[in-house]
Order: sequence, then C-alpha cells, then structure tokens
Amino acid sequence: MLRRGFLLRSKTSSKTLAPKEVPPSEPPFLTTTSLPHDIVVNILARVPRSHYPKLSLVSKYFRSIVRSREIYARRSSLGCTEHCLYLILSNLRTKENRCYILLRNGSHPRLVLVPSLPALPRGPYRSSFAAAGSKIYMFGDGNDGSTALSIDCESHTVRSLPSMPEPLVYTVADVIDGRIYAIGRDNRDLDKMMVVVFNTETQTWEPEKTTSDVEAGDMYHGSVVMAGKMYTKDFDSSYVYEPEGRKWGTDEVMNSKEWRYGCVVDDVLYYYECEEDCVKELRAFDRKERCWRVVKGLEALLAETRSSPWSKTGSYGGKLALFFPKGDERRGEEIWCAEISLERRQGGEIWGKVEWCGRLVTGFQLKESLDVVV
Repeated sequence: MLRRGFLLRSKTSSKTLAPKEVPPSEPPFLTTTSLPHDIVVNILARVPRSHYPKLSLVSKYFRSIVRSREIYARRSSLGCTEHCLYLILSNLRTKENRCYILLRNGSHPRLVLVPSLPALPRGPYRSSFAAAGSKIYMFGDGNDGSTALSIDCESHTVRSLPSMPEPLVYTVADVIDGRIYAIGRDNRDLDKMMVVVFNTETQTWEPEKTTSDVEAGDMYHGSVVMAGKMYTKDFDSSYVYEPEGRKWGTDEVMNSKEWRYGCVVDDVLYYYECEEDCVKELRAFDRKERCWRVVKGLEALLAETRSSPWSKTGSYGGKLALFFPKGDERRGEEIWCAEISLERRQGGEIWGKVEWCGRLVTGFQLKESLDVVV
C-alpha cells in the first residue's frame, strides 16, 4: 500500500521494464522520504519501541534514527516513553551472564538477546542491579567487590563507573530519589555491613558511608523500596534502612513471613510463596495497614507452577511479572513468565488477573529483572 510522502519501488514485473532501464539497487522497501527529518523523528518517536528492530531493517536512514539519542530525547519530550523489561540471565552451560529484553507483541512477548552488550563481569560473589530511568547499574561483583558499571538502555552500551568507595560483597541495591543505596559486607571485614551511595545525576559516589549497627546475615533475597525506605532480608529477619538520618531498624510484621525476591507495585510489597510443603500463594504486604494479604484470582496459574526457591517477582510499568521454573530439570529448566495486573477491591482485598503467560527460555537461570523507562 502506498503512503503519502514516501517513494516506494514499483512492484511491476521485470518483464515490463524498458530494455535500457536499470533496476534500483536499494531493497524493495522505503528508499527515501520527502518529509523533513524533524517530522520523521516525530513519527518514529511515537512508534512502540518493540517495533524498532524491524524499523532498523527498512533503510540505513531509519536505522540511524532508531539508534540515535535524538529519538529518545524526542520520546521523552512527547511523553512517549514506555516501560521495558530487561532480564539478566545466566547461561547454565557457558556460565555467562547476558542482558536480554522482553519485547511485547500483544499476548505473545518474546525474549531477545541484546547483542551489542558483552557478557557481564562474574566473580565469586553475588552482584546487585538497580534501574534508574533508562540506565541499569551493577555493583559489587568482580574479584574484590569494587566493580561498578552502567548499561545505557537507549544506546545499549556499557560504561565503567568509579570503583565503589568500599569493596562490598553480597550486595543489594535500590533507588531512592535519584540515589542508589548499595548495602553489602566489607570485603576486608565480612563482619561489617556498610551502605554506600551513588548519585545518578552527578555519576559519582557520595563521601558519606554508613556502617550498620544491626547484626544481619547475608542479604541474598534482594531488596525493595517503600515510602522512601529500603527493606531487605537475610535468612532470619527483615531490616529497614532510612536514608534520612541514616538509621537501621527491624520490622517484626514483615518478619512473620519468609518473603524473598519481592517487588513493590503502588507501594505494596509482593512475593511468591512456593516453598516445599507450603501453599502456593502470591502474598502482599500493605505498609499502611501493617498486614499481609493473599492475592486472589490466581489459583489456576499458581497450580501449574513448581515449588522452587528461585521463583521471583518484578514490577513492570504498574504490573507484576512473576517468573517461575517449569519442566524437567534434567532436560534443561524452563523459565516462564506471567504478567499480572492488580486491583484493590472493597474491604482491602487485592485481586490479580493474568494478562499473559508463556515460556521465555530454556537452559538459563534468572539473575535479575529490571523495569527500565525508554
């Protein structure tokens, strides 16, 4: 179909060409445009980002636009930014950690490797990730725990950051008001728990360092942010860190559940309880009412999942992404994902609705899911 403003190659058979006519060398797609560059950028900025890989195949001109910083600045000024879900996956065969993006296409999303991004550094300790705007930050891996880098999700490039002011291992990290708070153990004194702060605006580490005054175990189970406070958990207890005042504390109500790998949607903490000999439930902690609830409406979905300590939740543009393993472990474990919309009803009940559910990949382990705005 012809569109105004675009010059398309004719579909006329080669047999009808004049004897001396030379067929054009350009591919049978859009070859040029009579529209001003600024208008083309305005049009493409309104196209969902999941279509950019196909647009880049149309012409070199389109490819240069969808890979430029100009189009992302325009998307921001037009209010056309969107939430994209990035996954850090570990290949069980090669042991490489690579970055993937979940491209949404209706009810059939697909997982795509970001080929321009190299394998992420691996070391003997668990690294932590945090998303702020269009960037992903990684802290605390490497042999000495001082590694820090950022991934630009607009250009899909990696940049090394200044080394952490203290080498930390077993870290968790989260974003509060444009600052990333990384909590971990001092690599030179594993009995010491510390907090260091990275300013995403200045791209520098702040001079203040806070030593924890609570005795906490290793925080393997991630962290979340609610109402400007950072919550994390070891094997026994839940802890709260308040940046204002740099204070530590514990939370007895949260201690009543073994929450792990949780996420926050609309200031409510969610986690998937699926341990052996436990009822499979998606649980919610309401910070304001100081109580735990069970999310209703997901019984059919959860009945199909397998009990596993590696099931995780992630926030995703106001919805919840539930990741869970499925299949035969001996043949290569499958990672499945369900996107769940959440609704609070009268009486405080929370109901979930499965928007889509499907297999993402086989033979990998999920390290982290990150909600990035581009």
